[in-house]
Amino acid sequence: MRMKNGTKKYILVGGIVVGLFVAAAFLSLCWGSFEISVPQVIQVLFGNGTKMQNTAVFTIRLPRILVGIFVAAALAISGGILQTMTKNPLADPGIIGINAGGAVAAVLYIQLQTNTYYSELKENSIYVLPFLVILGSFLAALFIYLLSCKKGLKPKRLLLMGIGVNAGLNAFLTFFTFRGGPGEYNKVLIWTTGSLWGAGWAYAKALIPVVVLVSAFVWWKSRRMDAMNFSDEIAIGWGLSVERERRTMLLCAVILAGAATAFAGNIAFLGLIAPHIARKLVGSRHRIFLPVSAGVAAVMLLLADAVSRNLFSPIEIPAGITVSVIGVPYFVYLMLKE
Repeated sequence: MRMKNGTKKYILVGGIVVGLFVAAAFLSLCWGSFEISVPQVIQVLFGNGTKMQNTAVFTIRLPRILVGIFVAAALAISGGILQTMTKNPLADPGIIGINAGGAVAAVLYIQLQTNTYYSELKENSIYVLPFLVILGSFLAALFIYLLSCKKGLKPKRLLLMGIGVNAGLNAFLTFFTFRGGPGEYNKVLIWTTGSLWGAGWAYAKALIPVVVLVSAFVWWKSRRMDAMNFSDEIAIGWGLSVERERRTMLLCAVILAGAATAFAGNIAFLGLIAPHIARKLVGSRHRIFLPVSAGVAAVMLLLADAVSRNLFSPIEIPAGITVSVIGVPYFVYLMLKE
């Protein structure tokens, strides 16, 4: 039995994305102030590395890579959900204020907990922080939704309201910077630009279960999301409760974006770019499109993080800045195309 052309395309694209993902992961494991070759990394992973190599790989780089993978996946899936539910290709949690709401909650919580840098928070704070950031993201999303619902939900109004709320929340964070000292400036910089600095195993243990469970639920709902690609009238005609599904999926998008923001700050444009690239590669079937989006986002964030922490060493710039260098021109291109 011959394989269908569509299936061949999915396998080819999946193979390319997996190959790039493995290459990006090994680049992140090898490249650093203490460089390790690929054969040495493989030996370390099989338990044959030196003490220094084990520390570099297992204590510092591997947990950072895992956090980066699941942060990227969360943002990509969140962006894909938002674009489908709002029927707006420019929707992204980092642009319309959802991430900024979470960042505000994170910075306020960190300030109340400690005067030292955020990586020095107590261990139990690692698990409290995601809940509060998700709550902050939810409140921001709810505020945007209520502002956009006058005379019916309009995608363009949602985008514009989100951009306005995003600007306001970032203005608050900037004000917070000026009223504090250098420590507050560092915190605000991390949470407004996005970074994987300080990501360890505690972060990975707190983040991964949330992303896996919510993403699995979204993937299970993929057929209903496919129906949402059509007009509301058609979806209702197929027996779909459009408003209920939209609210459920938007809640999932907020949880994913909030969880990502809790451990990596406000990384903008990743949730915009990755879904667009995935749609061009495999189409808009969510069962295929969402995993490819997650893979593309993971490759982008791992590469951005590797460049950010090594290109200007010993100075590390936030990975979100590197992502934005690509994201801003792409956003302008999409705006002009619209």
